[in-house]
Amino acid sequence: MPHIDYYFSTISPFTYLAGTRLEDIVQKHGASVTYKPLDVISLFGRTGGTPLPQRHESRLSYRLKELQRQAKKAGLAIHEKPAHFPTNAAPASYAIIAAQSEGGGDVGALVHSVLRACWAEEKDIAADDVVRDCLSAAGLDPALADRGLLLGAETYAANLEEAVNAGVFGAPFYIVDGAEPFWGQDRLDDLDLFLSGKL
Repeated sequence: MPHIDYYFSTISPFTYLAGTRLEDIVQKHGASVTYKPLDVISLFGRTGGTPLPQRHESRLSYRLKELQRQAKKAGLAIHEKPAHFPTNAAPASYAIIAAQSEGGGDVGALVHSVLRACWAEEKDIAADDVVRDCLSAAGLDPALADRGLLLGAETYAANLEEAVNAGVFGAPFYIVDGAEPFWGQDRLDDLDLFLSGKL
């Protein structure tokens, strides 16, 4: 059974635009997945990426166009400049880590709920009530937002180190069986083809 390590940021618009396609691919191929939220700004600093405020205007302008196009392709609503972006990605990330550790709910639905809250609903995913609502919507205990703090903080930091060592440099990033990398939501079709033995 193939395994996918899924590195992502809870404030990444391109992670949001992946929708639930990863979960569909995982189900189709009988694969397993480990969700690994990380600090994408720190990742950029460690791997040569440029944070948004430091990018040239031409790159920023193209990014907005690309968000519009990719959202249309995916059939997802998006605010290219949401009210609460950037925000602290850690609280929602900690909740996702805790949910995965405890089990019993739909972690994929939780991830997408958090991303949708930021990019479609213009909510502040650093706010405790927003995180709790996302947990509840995914069938998870909202109290995970509190009791998962220590595990979340430790794992969040470890995910960054693991990502750097694995060659991850952006989000979303998918690695199959520790060896085959795919960067970006626009490579999910390639991931599907790879798992089908066609790539």
